[in-house]
Amino acid sequence: MSMQVIEKNQGPKIAYEENGTKVTLEDDELMLNVSKYQRDWPVHIDICNNRDKQLIIGTGEGLYYVAQFDIPAAQYTEPETEEDIPEPIPVNMDDVVLTLWSLDNPVPVIE
Repeated sequence: MSMQVIEKNQGPKIAYEENGTKVTLEDDELMLNVSKYQRDWPVHIDICNNRDKQLIIGTGEGLYYVAQFDIPAAQYTEPETEEDIPEPIPVNMDDVVLTLWSLDNPVPVIE
């Protein structure tokens, strides 16, 4: 299983490593466990650089986009009987989209 990766613009991108549902960015600067963020609705997560060029989650203190994660809504098993409770199916990393932005041509966060 591997994420879909989209390169949003030209230029070098942040380094990332995928290990199961964990994605590590920029040599262990930030790690995101995708399965912890999955909900019953699609989830969008922005990863930005702040004024100190540190990676942050969200756009609040972010100046430039570095990456974005789009995580699909959780899916559940079909109950076999009325007494059965639907169980969550583990996130399929093939359905997760990682969008990467250029580090040389930064795109500002506009709130």
